[in-house]
Amino acid sequence: MNPRKKNPTAIKRKQVFINKSFQARFIVKFCLILVLGGLISIGLTLFNTQDTLTSSFTDSKLVIQNTSLAIMPSVIYTTLITTALVGLVVIMVTLLVSHKIAGPMFRFEKDIDRISKGDLKSRISIRKGDQFKEVATSLNAMIESLNKNLSDIQTDVTALAEKQDLPEALHREIVHLNEKINTRFKL
Repeated sequence: MNPRKKNPTAIKRKQVFINKSFQARFIVKFCLILVLGGLISIGLTLFNTQDTLTSSFTDSKLVIQNTSLAIMPSVIYTTLITTALVGLVVIMVTLLVSHKIAGPMFRFEKDIDRISKGDLKSRISIRKGDQFKEVATSLNAMIESLNKNLSDIQTDVTALAEKQDLPEALHREIVHLNEKINTRFKL
């Protein structure tokens, strides 16, 4: 019996990057959105403070300057640190999310390739918590239906081949058809 059929939740992935190009693009897009958000935040803060003045004491002197110039280093420094910290979280979260998408797609590719080669005993199994559970269930129902229908046809062909009153040429064709089913499909 197929071990994946017993417990589909037992599938463990050892690779973090399953589809490196997909996952890398996924992560980079979210990081770019994060950086864009940081730049917009800096721009809006500086824009909203450009027409105001700020007073501060520097070296025991009262200094009056444009607020945007006074706070620019602090705003940029804070935004860079926040973007870097949130960026690490974004990378980890998007990696996990992309893993939940790329992993099942990788399984689908492998399982569908095997099924397309005639293995109608196979089933598509994905891990608990992965995306596309409904798709896997639907594909498994389709495979089950194909297996049943082809098994029914094979049973009919086998019964027909066992009839004694058939002409020899027809009997050979029926036996040949039955052999084709047996060699091309795992039922």
